[in-house]
Amino acid sequence: MNDALQGFFNALGDPRLYFLLSCGLLGASLYWRKWFTKIGTGVALLAFAVVFFVWGLGDRDFFAIAMKPDNVPIAGMLVLVGFFTWLALRRAVINDELRARGEPTLEERAASQKVFVWPDLVYTELICLMLVGALLVVWSVYLKAPIEEPAAPAISPNPAKAPWYFLGLQEMLVYFDPWLAGVVFPSFIILGLQAIPYIDRNPKGNGYYTFTERPFAITSFLFGFLILWVSLVILGTFLRGPNWSFFGPFEYWNTNKLEPLINVNLSEIFWVYWLGKPLPQFWLVRELPGLLLLVGYFGVLPIILARTVLKKIYIEAGFARYQVTAFLLLMMALLPIKMLLRWAFNLKYLVQINEFFLNI
Repeated sequence: MNDALQGFFNALGDPRLYFLLSCGLLGASLYWRKWFTKIGTGVALLAFAVVFFVWGLGDRDFFAIAMKPDNVPIAGMLVLVGFFTWLALRRAVINDELRARGEPTLEERAASQKVFVWPDLVYTELICLMLVGALLVVWSVYLKAPIEEPAAPAISPNPAKAPWYFLGLQEMLVYFDPWLAGVVFPSFIILGLQAIPYIDRNPKGNGYYTFTERPFAITSFLFGFLILWVSLVILGTFLRGPNWSFFGPFEYWNTNKLEPLINVNLSEIFWVYWLGKPLPQFWLVRELPGLLLLVGYFGVLPIILARTVLKKIYIEAGFARYQVTAFLLLMMALLPIKMLLRWAFNLKYLVQINEFFLNI
């Protein structure tokens, strides 16, 4: 029974199942948010997480990864992210029900219950400071996290991992060229976050939690944060092992495990596998299928979305703001698309133009 359960969770560690299950859980929690945000549901989810973690610690391989000093804070962070996401969604559900009945929101009710900074707030902050300080002292004494030996160019750790907050970025390097994953995408993330107040000028949801009034904006944010960032941190921390191979949570990190991975580009699939012809020498002809696909993705798809799924947003935002929004959303969606194509078909690049060092 124990081996069967471990095998089941190891199977869920497959990146394709893991990613699709993460997306499905997010979609289900938003669609059935009234049930998901009930106190009983929250307690049941927390109990399941605790039971799973305690049960997993009985396995030597799970214990070695979960209790590694560098990974313990990440596990704690995941608990906090899950709790505050659940809490925010719960307050959003309650506020939506209150506004539907014409009653003030939780934040509006709390605004009337004012307290003095001194002594009420200062005392509370002082108590929190003392408790957190004591926790950090105990943590630093009993959880050994020594500094490793100086870096040596001839000896590389296996796996060589970035700090946890860069693991999402390191995971993107598997699917995109360094100039895209390390420069272009982070730049668009920063610029996109800065542009949100100018793109989204909807006053609803300012100062109070809600979902019904801002479903598209909140869903997009949660997908980008939880799926494309937090889930990639989990992937890189607990499922990426030696040789950057995937391992299940109860699987031994064998350094001799080598997964065969054949890099196939879209041009090879089109010219060699589909048409049975050798690759053309001229780069424009060779990469024409990928270039046309990108033109359709960034040029034609926004027009289709403006007439169908995003019609309401297009009408409210106008042409310019809609184009910027659609471009940022399509850039965000490009990462999961490339991830699934990589895992399912070993597809490396949609466009590979080595003549200009342009690989997408």
